[in-house]
Amino acid sequence: MEDLTPRFWEVFWEVFGSLPRQGPGNRASAVKALAMCGELPEQAAVLDLGCGVGGQTLQLAELVSGHITALDSHAPAIESLEQSVVERGLADRITAVVGDMAQPGQDQESFDLVWSEGALYSIGLSNALKVCYELLRPGGYLVFTDAVWRKDNPPAAVKASFDLDYPSMGTLQDDLTALSTCGFELVGNFTLPDEAWWDDFYTPMEARLAELLPQYADDPEATAVLKQVAEEPEMHRRYGEYYAYEFFVARRPL
Repeated sequence: MEDLTPRFWEVFWEVFGSLPRQGPGNRASAVKALAMCGELPEQAAVLDLGCGVGGQTLQLAELVSGHITALDSHAPAIESLEQSVVERGLADRITAVVGDMAQPGQDQESFDLVWSEGALYSIGLSNALKVCYELLRPGGYLVFTDAVWRKDNPPAAVKASFDLDYPSMGTLQDDLTALSTCGFELVGNFTLPDEAWWDDFYTPMEARLAELLPQYADDPEATAVLKQVAEEPEMHRRYGEYYAYEFFVARRPL
């Protein structure tokens, strides 16, 4: 998606920047994943990679004690999270930083938990897993979600849509193999329920689109972007059985 215009990203952010989440996920699934992590230190060092505006970061602060470093490459997202952190009085719990997941600028073996929802794919899953492995202390946990194919031969429109952003997307078994190859021990995994796509993501997305489309009625370029974004939830309604988001919990061996 690197060849998209600055105008595309401007309008795209008008939609996504206001959403509770920038991808599928919900609190119940986070609680379920954290329950698989066993005993985390009382003051755990947590890293949220690809945090976006921090919907899941703020939930983590409620669910895990200790300090969270939240990293994203998009400066406006970090600015939004910083504002939320101040408003909620969490400045001593959350540090939001602009950074590159491929080179996060954090000390190796300095985190008890690395968390990432729908973001690791952006630097290539295998590469991301190596980065996470190095950041974790021995015995530390990696918890992440990733899009996977559930059925062979998806409709052409579905395949084309994912190929735009995630051409290397694989199956559940492909991700499990990548974890093993990188040296992680799988603790468990589960598929995100459908409400995790809608409650905090697609439903508010469609509401936001309904607000913006009339505002940009005289702007053909912006309208085209909004209609392109609107295709995503509609595709999920029609073809959601072909793909899923899987939550993975893995551990760096002691």
